[in-house]
Amino acid sequence: MAEALQKKLQTEVEKYQALQKDYQKYVGAKQQLDAQMNENTLVKEEMDRLEQGANIFKMIGPVLVKQELEEAKITVQKRVDYITGEIKRHETTIKDLEKKQESHREDLAKLQQQFQQAKGAAIKA
Repeated sequence: MAEALQKKLQTEVEKYQALQKDYQKYVGAKQQLDAQMNENTLVKEEMDRLEQGANIFKMIGPVLVKQELEEAKITVQKRVDYITGEIKRHETTIKDLEKKQESHREDLAKLQQQFQQAKGAAIKA
């Protein structure tokens, strides 16, 4: 009985560790998206300060290519919208993973308690 509980406990611990890895992966990705969002927001603010007809250059590989101001603003706004959507998606996933982790923690606590009881009963017998 104790061996079966021990195997089940080990399996649950491994599942919990996998959840933690996923959680860390999504948190890291969200931080990266936050940094990209800040960068693009700053670019958008700088573009809004420019006068109509100002020269804008877009880097394509090692080359700077002239671009229309309105076209550049639209591109940056699309990027900001995309990043915002990705951040929301990551936040939802992170919340789901937090709930799953909490549930696994409770299950692990119950299993540990059962294991300790079974171990204690085996020692007495």
